[in-house]
Amino acid sequence: MSGHSKWATIRRKKEKIDAAKGKIFTKLIKEITVAAKLGGSNEDANPRLKVAIQKGKDANMPLDTITRAKLKGAGELPGVTYEDLVYEGYGPGGVAIIVEAMTDNKVRTVAEVRFAFNKYGGNLGESGSVAWMFHKKGMIIIDSEGLDEDQVMEDALEAGAEDMVNEDGKYVVYTEYKDYLSVCDSLESKYTFESNELTMVADNNIAVPSDKVEQLMKLIDALEALDDVDDVYSNADIDEADMDQE
Repeated sequence: MSGHSKWATIRRKKEKIDAAKGKIFTKLIKEITVAAKLGGSNEDANPRLKVAIQKGKDANMPLDTITRAKLKGAGELPGVTYEDLVYEGYGPGGVAIIVEAMTDNKVRTVAEVRFAFNKYGGNLGESGSVAWMFHKKGMIIIDSEGLDEDQVMEDALEAGAEDMVNEDGKYVVYTEYKDYLSVCDSLESKYTFESNELTMVADNNIAVPSDKVEQLMKLIDALEALDDVDDVYSNADIDEADMDQE
């Protein structure tokens, strides 16, 4: 395996957790609300909502807070109306970037996102400029220690997964969006998940030149730090040695 790894990028993202619990809760409440608004309040039929609720539970969010957010999103309780927005652009090194945001003020959010792109050598693009490079997928990560790779692969494919790769001691299982819940239900009875989520996966990643890594990471950090931003995805393929130096 080369020194480049998608898992390195995933791991880095997961290691960067907001220090303030209030900020985490605010983002999770938005996500639960929007997910319920778009797909209904039945989490068993709404993959995005189910993931959002699980994230809330993992963050020790009170159950009544989760329930209120879900009911507000479904229109069963009054509350602030959030919009689900997607911004697209390019970062240093020609990296394609997708920013998913939830906001009650589009003018504020687009201004903050544009400022971050401009400050760190990127360009905010038009709708559709990079989205064609990405697809919504389910992603399940399983620690490979003590597990037979062929068996895990067989179980994943039988459960309806699209693919499985072994990256840095992790089995990363990918599913189609529509199959995510059923694959999770099938595999969680056999394996312990390190994480599972809905994500955006690029068709092809591009290697980032060493001299562009620091600037790209600053851009991604700045975008992720915005209150209205939920997730940031890119097709960056970064050498782990460059990450360690960043």
